[in-house]
Amino acid sequence: MIKRILVIEDEQNVAAFIKQGLCESGYEVFLAYESLQGLELLKQKEIDLLILDVILPGMSGILIAEKIRELGYKNLPIIMLTALGTTENIVKGLDSGADDYLVKPFKFKELLARIRALSRRHESSIVINQKLTILDLELDKDAKIVKRSGDEIKLTSTEFRLLEFLLKNKNRVLSRIDILENVWDISFNPGTNVVDVYVNYLRNKIDKDCKPKLIHTVIGMGYTLREPADNED
Repeated sequence: MIKRILVIEDEQNVAAFIKQGLCESGYEVFLAYESLQGLELLKQKEIDLLILDVILPGMSGILIAEKIRELGYKNLPIIMLTALGTTENIVKGLDSGADDYLVKPFKFKELLARIRALSRRHESSIVINQKLTILDLELDKDAKIVKRSGDEIKLTSTEFRLLEFLLKNKNRVLSRIDILENVWDISFNPGTNVVDVYVNYLRNKIDKDCKPKLIHTVIGMGYTLREPADNED
């Protein structure tokens, strides 16, 4: 359960607003106004979730997220805040290790919804320990390892969640909205192409040099992970 939240945000008014709302919602909150102070607090306190601004003095939020993952905080949920809401910026933030991405300005109730969603995801990942497979592709949820034909495939946290969702729903056609709401737990702008970007990332890693292809596009409907029919490659 998420109880203790670290907020790294250099705009003090924004930081105070977030802290007040979170405290009123029952969370214990720690504030840092720059990157090194935030990293030090993370080491000193038992933090359950990090809210991280992208533009910070000293070190950007992108670099902080990467550093945190390198330091071994693999399962720490990270919500990234930014005024930059293009698909390119969203993908860059998620690739750095963030679990979710919230564009400023935002409604506080949306931030709370994101926190609750990450809390549910975090709890389910602790309880459930299983392997998901199709043909020679295997995903180990507990070890966070993906293999195809016995060879390990390196995935980002977002790519891993996307593949996990596709495997859990193999042979089903999943719309882009289905994927957005389940991989990111909450809807981005329905017009975003972030789903297509990440499906292509996965294809390049698990299908590009392997046969048969497992990820299929259903035109006008979405994507599916399935074994190919006899007349397909």
